[in-house]
Amino acid sequence: MTINEMQDEVIAEFSDFDDWMDRYQLLIDLGNEQQPLDEKYKTDQNLIEGCQSRVWLQADEQDGKIIFQAESDALIVKGIIALLIKVLSSHTPDEILEADLYFIPQIGLQEHLSPTRSNGLLAMVKQMRMYALAFKAKEG
Repeated sequence: MTINEMQDEVIAEFSDFDDWMDRYQLLIDLGNEQQPLDEKYKTDQNLIEGCQSRVWLQADEQDGKIIFQAESDALIVKGIIALLIKVLSSHTPDEILEADLYFIPQIGLQEHLSPTRSNGLLAMVKQMRMYALAFKAKEG
């Protein structure tokens, strides 16, 4: 699936719920479905700066595609990073760098997050793009 197809799927999933309490529950469920991150990746180097809660992000390259894994100690944040992984993981560095993440405003995510969580969301996206840039540089 392309990044945009994944985004459309996420938008469809969230549009099933009108109530934000239900959407938060969906986020929490997404976070809980995620595989726990191996303890060896829970390092300071993998911590995302700019997040209120602790979020670890690990990126590995497989066959030219970046595979993201992450974990957070906060339920909603864990759901947010799970959403980002669902959309961006298993794509090439170029696809990740060129992606327009339109699903975030379309599901109303940013406007329903506290300012600190909203900043954290931007920090997560930025970190995923930084990994993509680093893997792209390695290829060249």
